[in-house]
Amino acid sequence: MKVLYDTILKAKYTGRPNRFVVTLDLNGESVLAHLPNPGRMWELLFTGVTMYIVPHDKPDAKTKYRVVGIERDGVVIMLDTNYSNDVAQHLIENKLIPGWEEWRVVRREYTVKLHGTSSRFDLLLTNDKGEEFLLEVKSCTLFSKTGAMFPDAITERGRKHLLHLKELQNEGYHTGVLFLVQWDQAQWFLPDYHTDLEFAKTFKEVAPSLDWKAVAVAWDETFTMPTVTHECSYPSSILDTEAHDSGVYVMVMHLDHDLDLEIGSKGMMHFKAGYYMYVGSAKANLTKRIERHKRKRKKMHWHLDYFRGHCEMIAGLPIRTSLDDAECTLADAVRGVAEWDVPKFGSSDCDCKSHLFGMTDNPIHNKAFMDVIENYRMNKLDALVK
Repeated sequence: MKVLYDTILKAKYTGRPNRFVVTLDLNGESVLAHLPNPGRMWELLFTGVTMYIVPHDKPDAKTKYRVVGIERDGVVIMLDTNYSNDVAQHLIENKLIPGWEEWRVVRREYTVKLHGTSSRFDLLLTNDKGEEFLLEVKSCTLFSKTGAMFPDAITERGRKHLLHLKELQNEGYHTGVLFLVQWDQAQWFLPDYHTDLEFAKTFKEVAPSLDWKAVAVAWDETFTMPTVTHECSYPSSILDTEAHDSGVYVMVMHLDHDLDLEIGSKGMMHFKAGYYMYVGSAKANLTKRIERHKRKRKKMHWHLDYFRGHCEMIAGLPIRTSLDDAECTLADAVRGVAEWDVPKFGSSDCDCKSHLFGMTDNPIHNKAFMDVIENYRMNKLDALVK
């Protein structure tokens, strides 16, 4: 088995100054490490989790180390996307991908011209019949207990890439995608319609035309080439019922000072400094509702409109679901991990104590809060997977 790295060190995650750099505690010393995976990875990056790093192989690099992996619940996960094509080639050439045993890799970074446009693909495969297979490779690091989704951030480029693969397929090429699910416990795979609804809709449209697979792979601390534990199922019927622009959401905001504020007809209310989580719902146009909440200038309508102008918006987290009672059950779940709430804020039309909750630190980096989001976005789908 090929070992990808000579020296692997363990460190504890402490922060992420930007998309490509993390701060780590390495045996009591604070160090910087390059993060080659620019994804959000909110479900993985929590203070104190174990990360695997290697000395940077570029002498002029801005950081001394480079991240290669992380642990989730004691399971080793590969984060170094620089090796995705190497891993894919290893799995294909060793006939470890079910259904693709006939293919072998003949080229890397292969360019195809179509209608005057050049496109580069990760791998070119062939078989004994001389047929060619254009393959894209994607690393998936968004998981739940038994599921996996891609992507973890909006990717218009990725959506257009899917359409181009289908166009090439229509022109007679054999095209496909390999999703390397870096979580050997994942049983099913779906496009992440919560985060990127347009990507999910496009994936649903083109998936029947492409030769694609999502395979769960298992790593260990040595980071030798992984094994394929199984191919993930594709419960496409879930997209029919759940992948619509409606559901519930959580707006995460930061108030940097204590505030007494008049909230419409409710009168004066007190808000202490901290991070706030507001739970709402939209039966239609969920995306527009979240974008409206992000804007400061607007006509005052909801309780949140009055509060929004005084705080910083951190994130809007959509949860697309067909469940009728999701708003109130989600509010109750968020209340369970919050440190305080603002009584009757945003809950005038229900029996909830509140729909606005607070905590001292950023909930995006709080595992208990992100577990709530994961539960509503992914774990609840387990009951729908057939």
